[in-house]
Amino acid sequence: MKYSIGVDMGGTNTDIGLVSENGNIVQRRNMPTSAYTELDPYVRDMMHLVDEMVKEQEMLDGEAINLEGIGIGAPNGNYYTGCVDNAPNLTIKGVLDFGKEIRKYRMVPVVLSNDANAAAYGEYVYGGARGMKHFIMFTLGTGVGSGIVVDGKLVHGSTGAAGELGHNILIPHGRKCSCGREGCLETYTSARGIVQTYCELKGCEVTPEITSMMIGNLAHEGDPTALRTWEIVGDQLGLAMANSVTFSAPEAIFLMGGPTKVGEPLLKPLRAAFDKYLLNIYAGTCSIRMSELHANEVAILGAAALLKMKE
Repeated sequence: MKYSIGVDMGGTNTDIGLVSENGNIVQRRNMPTSAYTELDPYVRDMMHLVDEMVKEQEMLDGEAINLEGIGIGAPNGNYYTGCVDNAPNLTIKGVLDFGKEIRKYRMVPVVLSNDANAAAYGEYVYGGARGMKHFIMFTLGTGVGSGIVVDGKLVHGSTGAAGELGHNILIPHGRKCSCGREGCLETYTSARGIVQTYCELKGCEVTPEITSMMIGNLAHEGDPTALRTWEIVGDQLGLAMANSVTFSAPEAIFLMGGPTKVGEPLLKPLRAAFDKYLLNIYAGTCSIRMSELHANEVAILGAAALLKMKE
């Protein structure tokens, strides 16, 4: 059986998994990203964990395994260069050449892209988008990411940075975004944006105790402010998703991430807004679907799936 390594590099932690060819994570390790300020020791320790997983699996299989390569999902990951380009939320600064560093330890293919692209391709290889050639993935979390697949291929654009739909401006001169501009979709439909909308409606200060999960629970209890919050967020996200259909005509738009777990308080107004704003020539051509990958596995599976683009 063939195996691949999937690496989910987050700002706080890095999750690493050994993935079988049928999409099962058979070994898993974790290391603290934020403990490192230089790439060399980070890759050294990561590859130590990779070797550890490979050896453990070889003992279980009773034979040497075929390691196809290492896929990495990372913030500001550039597919063309194999580098992470000055990611602001990483303690390891600068342009990080992962391909070069990893090949000091193992001469295997290394494929890298941003985390939302990895999630989208994971859905294509292992999840609900299997058999689809055209779809978009929106990931809601601390920010809003997206991955676009056209003709069965991830869209990277001329620079490797295509598909940043979370930074489409939804409301000109609106909320300040971490990118430096104002009014990006991310500032309204990310977990932080949802909390801000709730607090604006409630007339209260944003505090760490108020989370999108809490607002979801309140909505299920019938709290009117929470329900109104999700109506607004659903309308905003439905508009953005309807606009995205016009440039790639997808078969489906997939959603994933913590805020989506609220379910119908978000999805009902989202579907209504999507239908309302969708250009009529696309009516009935694109469905809205939830990711079919387990939330605890999607990042590793997505990173490992990036290697399939080399086939």
